[in-house]
Amino acid sequence: MDATYLDILEKNTEILSKQALPEYEFIPQHERPLPSIQKLKTILDLLRVVVFPGYFGETNINKNSLRYHIGLTLDKLYHLLAEQIENGLSFSATDSTELPIEQLASQKALAFIDQIPELKRIISTDVKETYDGDPAAKSYSEIIFSYPTIRAVFNHRMAHELLKLGVPVIPRIISELAHSDTGIDIHPGAQIGDYFSIDHGTGVVIGETTIIGNHVRLYQGVTLGAKRRSADEKGKPSDGPRHPILEDGVVVYANANLFGRITIGRNSVIGGNVWLTYSVPPDSRILQQRAVELSFYDGLGI
Repeated sequence: MDATYLDILEKNTEILSKQALPEYEFIPQHERPLPSIQKLKTILDLLRVVVFPGYFGETNINKNSLRYHIGLTLDKLYHLLAEQIENGLSFSATDSTELPIEQLASQKALAFIDQIPELKRIISTDVKETYDGDPAAKSYSEIIFSYPTIRAVFNHRMAHELLKLGVPVIPRIISELAHSDTGIDIHPGAQIGDYFSIDHGTGVVIGETTIIGNHVRLYQGVTLGAKRRSADEKGKPSDGPRHPILEDGVVVYANANLFGRITIGRNSVIGGNVWLTYSVPPDSRILQQRAVELSFYDGLGI
């Protein structure tokens, strides 16, 4: 074998295994097990089987076998979820943990499973709201099978519940899996009420401290974001509520941008392409201003 080949492999193995460059500190090495993206995908698949029986996974299910089928799936889900939560807790473990991490992970996995019926109820309202708002939809089943909003909101509901239970890192991974699949980016910290829908969905961004009421509809390209904030001594943006509050019945049309801790009053309509950084009262109608037409020569003024 060529000596140059061996020399290059040996040299770079030494550099990479010893984290030799100072910039490598931004890619930390962990000796404890880390969460597995593939196993988290399996967990989401199992959750879809439980919440939407017959739609995903085994499709040959009847009322006589449903109880057995759900019980078996919940058992698989518990063991896999407890393992991944333990890895997540190990990922950011501190000495202040009162219980052994394995026991704490088991408690959190069981607490999550105990919330699945309520999560199913909420997701059912999302299915209905999506159906009611889309004349092109032919059935609830079509929406469950094929609408990206349901996939994205499903992941969000699961991630948000895990976040409430104090599970680190895993909620963000689950949200980003939906982001990759659908183009809908919902931070797991966002609080979203019942009967929520996103029409089309591509390009929607919902920030961490967003609060959304019931019967709210967003269209594609909507951003519920934060204005630029001052940074701390480490250069990281300061924490705290920084995203919009949308009260019940709000509709936000395509490519509207809402920034900062503003409140959109109940039953308001925000038109397409609006840029909004101030609160509006209930029943408001905010429309885009008329475009200003200017002439430029040779690129001047752009």
